[in-house]
Amino acid sequence: MKSTSRRNFLQSVGGAMVALPWLESVANADAGASVAKRMVHYYVPIGVVRRGFFPGEADHVIPKGNLGNFFRSLGEQDPDFSVKPLEHLTPTLAPLMPLIEKINLITGMDRTFQQGTDVHAQCASCYLSSAKPYTVKGSAWPIQRTLDHVVADHVGKETPFSTLEFSCNSHRDNKESIHFDNISWFGTGHLAPSIRDPGKMYDRLFGTSQAARSSDVTDLVLEDAKSLQRELSYADGQKFTEYFDALRTIETQMKRLQDMKKELATVDFPEPPETYLPRGEYIRLMGDLMVVALQTGLTNVATFMIGPERWDTPFMFDSLFDKPRSHHQMSHNQTKFIDDLLRVDRFHMEQYFHILNRLDTIQEADGSTLLDNALVTYGSGLGDGATHQYNDLPIIVAGGGKQVKAGQHINMREGTPLANLWLTQAQLMGLEVDEFADSKGVIDSLIA
Repeated sequence: MKSTSRRNFLQSVGGAMVALPWLESVANADAGASVAKRMVHYYVPIGVVRRGFFPGEADHVIPKGNLGNFFRSLGEQDPDFSVKPLEHLTPTLAPLMPLIEKINLITGMDRTFQQGTDVHAQCASCYLSSAKPYTVKGSAWPIQRTLDHVVADHVGKETPFSTLEFSCNSHRDNKESIHFDNISWFGTGHLAPSIRDPGKMYDRLFGTSQAARSSDVTDLVLEDAKSLQRELSYADGQKFTEYFDALRTIETQMKRLQDMKKELATVDFPEPPETYLPRGEYIRLMGDLMVVALQTGLTNVATFMIGPERWDTPFMFDSLFDKPRSHHQMSHNQTKFIDDLLRVDRFHMEQYFHILNRLDTIQEADGSTLLDNALVTYGSGLGDGATHQYNDLPIIVAGGGKQVKAGQHINMREGTPLANLWLTQAQLMGLEVDEFADSKGVIDSLIA
């Protein structure tokens, strides 16, 4: 089979330029191709219900107040530091079981709350910040350049987008400040604005003058690319078709959601139409767009915010409830809404798994999967949604391939800064750094 260079291949589909996944037939003519490292942060607001998430807490009552690692002090939890095989998953974590050998549960890490701002605003906006508490002058928040941009300064120079910021907050009622709805910052006071609308994100990734005149980019590109099919191997032909089928599915989903929104807008609801849109479909659509961006090399670094902190706007959560519910309001009455909150936590975990599973089905140039070459972190800025505690945060790290020891429950010593994990990830991404924010060292148990 005659091989073709990536440049020639892209020129042949130039009628509507779209980024392409790795193809062996194309890569053979491009010597020196290497597999990029990626990093994704999947942020969940309002914390979690501890009894459903953390091992050993299924029968515990809800701690009252910011009591930190409350049950550790009673000697009911794991030792001060331990690493155990991750053999069993709690109800909230259960959706991750098919990928249990590629994830690490990390417990015991803390953050410092800086007095002077709202708890929810700071737990979101400062989640990835490189600032030590009380060191930033002229701002109430300890926000400096966040981890995603610090890493992108190193790994994002060759990609069209150094970072991409995804938000799954579809509501337009901005009742809170930007600090409740963003985790990515260029620096103190300089927000990296996220994109909430799937259509706008699609246009940002694939928009061209030709695409603007076409209702279906994939049809336009495939028409131009027919002459290239005979130059691809059978396997690459299948991969090429699968990739554009995925794009076509994304386009179809966007059109469906847009049609639903228009139809719902004509109905007299007490809440906005976005309340009634299929929440999971919307999140998965944004997740699929992020996966495509990582797959095609449009970016190597992304943040993915499931929802804003403390907004009382309701959602149906894919018909989990008979009427829209506010995650934040339910979190302040865990006793009454415990079962519903556990459903929401598991729902968010299912969307996280969807992204992981998609990444794990995409083959890279060296035979590994896209997940093997990515650090995909699930986390929240609160350890418990009811008590607003900043300690013992819920953290999962997936992927990392041969760089990372996986399938573990790493229980850190009480008082271990979350920044230790960020420092570890920065080093795994190739940065030569010895500290990050208030870090005290790396997590050795995570490094292979």
